Amino acid sequence: MNRDRLIQLTLLSSLVASCAIGPSYKPVEIPHPEAFTEMWQQANPMDTEPKGPWWQLYGDTTLNELEEKAIQSNQSIRVAEAQYQAAAATVAAAHWALIPSLTFSAGSSENLALSSSSGGGGSRNLSTSTTDRVTGSVGWELDFWGQLRRGLQQAKRSAEGSANDLLAAQLSVTATLAQDYMQLRAVDAQLDLLRRTITAYQRSLTITQNRYAAGVAQRTDVTQAESQLATAQTQQAELGIQRPLLEHALAVLTGQAPENFSLAPAPVLPTLPGIAAVIPATLLERRPDVAAAERRVAAANASIGVAEGAYFPAVSLTGSSGYQSNSFHNLATLPNKVWSFGPSIAYALFDSGSRALQLGTAKASYRQSVASYRQVVLGALQDAEDQLATLHGLSIEEEAAARAALAAKETLTATENQYRAGTVSYLNVVIAESTSLATDSTLINVQSRRLLAHVGLLRAMGGSPNP
Repeated sequence: MNRDRLIQLTLLSSLVASCAIGPSYKPVEIPHPEAFTEMWQQANPMDTEPKGPWWQLYGDTTLNELEEKAIQSNQSIRVAEAQYQAAAATVAAAHWALIPSLTFSAGSSENLALSSSSGGGGSRNLSTSTTDRVTGSVGWELDFWGQLRRGLQQAKRSAEGSANDLLAAQLSVTATLAQDYMQLRAVDAQLDLLRRTITAYQRSLTITQNRYAAGVAQRTDVTQAESQLATAQTQQAELGIQRPLLEHALAVLTGQAPENFSLAPAPVLPTLPGIAAVIPATLLERRPDVAAAERRVAAANASIGVAEGAYFPAVSLTGSSGYQSNSFHNLATLPNKVWSFGPSIAYALFDSGSRALQLGTAKASYRQSVASYRQVVLGALQDAEDQLATLHGLSIEEEAAARAALAAKETLTATENQYRAGTVSYLNVVIAESTSLATDSTLINVQSRRLLAHVGLLRAMGGSPNP
């Protein structure tokens, strides 16, 4: 009879296994423009393409080495890895909840009992007996209403979100490191420019002092040359402060102590690669933060089913079998065998409204996750538009800055020749030299800003599709 009951309950569980309470998940509708306003060419979606080490696009071996160290040693990435591992363990626990549990126990107990004496004097004796037992038990909660399966779905979607959080942490760290590295090399280029400029200013000061001593130059020519040299030296000192700060930032990003980290100066900016074309649909498929937000919507949707499951009774099958005797000697014999089996149903008749509150909380959390997801999507689209607009504008600005730097150099050469010929004052030389320094510095600044914007675009795209 008990076996027949087990078969019936098992068949019933199989019939309802495909049913699960709570709403089925439907992807959230999000803004989906056909193309970016700042994009000047279209691209086909390439979400299946590997992203890979996108920083190798810049062709800088030092940057490549730093990025690899960051992937291995950055502590923010380690935190995200631990969070993902915890989420994966939660999935395993939710999966095991669907499987029957098996326990084993063995023990011995002393039993006390009072007995009347045979003499009829009313006295009682205290007696003891020993009970030894070895049992195994099986428990299985039948997931009639799909509450456990919804819990497993929730755990899986949350773990997928944590996996994308890990990818987002890696992308954020590597992009931040690349931008800090670009700024460091821009500082190196500016320092190299100032070093060469200061050398030229010192030479001009010496020439001016000699001309003043010979009576062919005025004292103001000397003071102007001295002032110009001191100004350039001040700028050099200021950049000298910025460089170690960037080194310290790179050290922390690569998981190293700042005092143990240094980079040799290299006054050459990394190569600016071509701009990858992308359409909005591709962007949304690549970005890990967008994927993480969408997975959390799915997890929140599953949590509604978990909360609704609390309104239904929990049905379980439990059984145990073993041996019990007053001695371990010959314990495993048929007369000492004990067993039990049967279903159980548990249902909360009154809970002061706690289940309704939990369901309301789950639905509110779902609405919150939907709003957060849509906000992440809008932010991703804005980020890409901003970087594309910046790159487009800076490309025009760099062309103009290059023309200005070339013209300033030609003007400086002509003015220096005129000053030596005595046709212009030294003030004209000072103005020409200052203009040349300013245009060269502006050109370096624009080039570095283009590199920063390019890294920002790759980060907005979730990594390059063509490493």
